Amino acid sequence: MTGGCELKLLGMWASPFVTRAKLALQIKGLSYEYVEEDLGNKSELLLSSNPVHKAVPVLIHDGKPVCESSVVVQYIDEAFAGAGPSLLPADPYERAAARFWAAYVEDKLVTPWRQLFRVKTDEERAEVMRQTIAAADALEGGLKECSGGGGGGGGGGGKGPFFGGESVGYVDVLLGGMVSWVKVTEVVSGAKVIGATKTPLLAAWMERFCELDAAGAVLQDVGALVEYARAVQARFAAAATNN
Repeated sequence: MTGGCELKLLGMWASPFVTRAKLALQIKGLSYEYVEEDLGNKSELLLSSNPVHKAVPVLIHDGKPVCESSVVVQYIDEAFAGAGPSLLPADPYERAAARFWAAYVEDKLVTPWRQLFRVKTDEERAEVMRQTIAAADALEGGLKECSGGGGGGGGGGGKGPFFGGESVGYVDVLLGGMVSWVKVTEVVSGAKVIGATKTPLLAAWMERFCELDAAGAVLQDVGALVEYARAVQARFAAAATNN
């Protein structure tokens, strides 16, 4: 375990991107100091640590900041290679496949999903959900490839229940950080992003992921997130009305 002062994580409880960093730290067995940020009144530490985006998460390791959740997760894996399981596989092809699906999660799943709580009309909301669900359908094939011996992204080099093969890998952590929000989206929108009918592999993956000790330790309470999401929607709706 690392010393408590060596690692500091600047975050915000509802952020799925902060959850990714927490998951990586938990899986690697690293102790750290967590600092909750008020994003309406950002601390000088956050602003100086991430002057470009001024966003969380920021991991500070021995005084040096690392920003952006996908970069933070890779940094944790590489900087603490001797602690806990590896998140990115050693094999170059499998590592490339993991990075491919990680980029897919960011570009095709997360990007439209982030618009869901900002759209102004039912038509816009329906289109965002269509894009998000389509991305989940394609990701179903990615999980089959990575975990089912199709030659991709697994850390175990063979079949397994996760994107990382037998154990949780890089893509699992990035997608896993979104799990509570996937459930919230279903409550708020009434549409199922991941379900046993259309995406049975992802549905089974989500159940397995939620059973992990690391997930239980850091995933947000869905009920609290639903309240937060509805408050965010109300703010955007009010701003749109005022404009």
